[in-house]
This record gives sequence, C-alpha cells and structure tokens, in this order.
Amino acid sequence: MTYDITPPQGKMYGATFVFPVRIYYEDTDAGGIVYYANYLKFAERARTEFLRHIGAAPQNNALEGDMCGFVVRHLEIDYRASAKLDDFLTVSCTLTEDKGASAVMHQEICRGDEILATLDVQVVYVSLAKKRPIRIPEDIRNRLKGLA
Repeated sequence: MTYDITPPQGKMYGATFVFPVRIYYEDTDAGGIVYYANYLKFAERARTEFLRHIGAAPQNNALEGDMCGFVVRHLEIDYRASAKLDDFLTVSCTLTEDKGASAVMHQEICRGDEILATLDVQVVYVSLAKKRPIRIPEDIRNRLKGLA
C-alpha cells in the first residue's frame, strides 16, 4: 500500500532555514532530559535538510561523476537549557561566514522563543572522489546566502 505522506521539511524565512524536531523517548536519558550529544544530531539534520532544500546535497550530483559535499571541520556549541520528552523544537541554520572552500553556519535550537543551544559550525566543501577541499560553486554560494 502506498501512502501520501512526506518526511518533515523545513522552510526558509529570508536567509534562515528552520527545521522542526520532536523529542522522542529515544532522545532522552532516564530523567526525560535530552542527552547532550543528540543536539548535534538535531543540528546535523537541519543542515542536511537546508542543503537538500537549496539543491546542494551530495546526492543531487551523484550521477555527474564527481560528487561533492560539505563536511564538518569545526564546531562550537553552547548549551543553555534542556529539552524534554515530547518537546517540539525548531532548529535554524543561517550562513554567517563565506570563504572560498568553507563556510560557517550559525544554528539555534529553540523551544518556542527559548534558545536551548547555539552552534557555530565550520563546513568545508570537499570533492568526495579526490578527498580534498574545492571552491564552493557560485550558484551554491548564492543559495546558501539566500540570494537565489
């Protein structure tokens, strides 16, 4: 049987991408508080969906021969408050720094208006076949900035 449903999708608000996340039992510890490492998973999902949304996910050029994609080089996270079982969160992603082969994305994980965690993630655009950084193509750079 086929069902007419789609996976969770985010949405652009200007130059910021926002992705929904629901907290399930598997995300929490015995006290019902989200385990700290899971915030990294939530942020990764939002960045992946952001790249998919703008057409820059590695699978989009899989048939073109030289697959390219973003890999995390550096990450800083500041935990401010805890999420709990059954919370509904939003994870935002905004480009804050643009360099030749790398970019920095600022992310916020929020419950309503409350910021639970902030992340600054440096990603590098890499040729997956050659295993080395290459310049981010101009069309992807513009889409990251929300210009296209």
